Amino acid sequence: MLVVSAHISIPDTEFTLSFARSSGPGGQNVNKVNSKVVFYWDVAHSPSIADGLRQRFIDAYRTRINDAGVLLLQSDLHRDQKRNIQDCQDKLLEMLKAVLTPPKTRRKTKPTRGSKERRLTGKKEQKEKKANRQKPSY
Repeated sequence: MLVVSAHISIPDTEFTLSFARSSGPGGQNVNKVNSKVVFYWDVAHSPSIADGLRQRFIDAYRTRINDAGVLLLQSDLHRDQKRNIQDCQDKLLEMLKAVLTPPKTRRKTKPTRGSKERRLTGKKEQKEKKANRQKPSY
């Protein structure tokens, strides 16, 4: 079970794993052991997460989600299959935590008097700087 927060946890039955031969180090064992993990999670139809979180997740990671709504993660970082499974779960956990809180809505505000004055002062300084670059008229 993947525990995201106190209210959100995803059971292992929602994940599908497949294994393949990994590239990289492994010595003589590399051609015999399937240590690479391909991790699938059906985000679009998962009952474990709320609709708002689901939509934020899909919007943020749409390049990693296929047309069927399935997230694909893979890991061949370690030589051990169990550590690669844990690495995929850690990646998913970080992705979920990144979109867990909804973004704050922006409230429109008027510029303050000081900010208006600073803007106009800056414009005047720029105007004088460019005017000083011109040839003097006699």
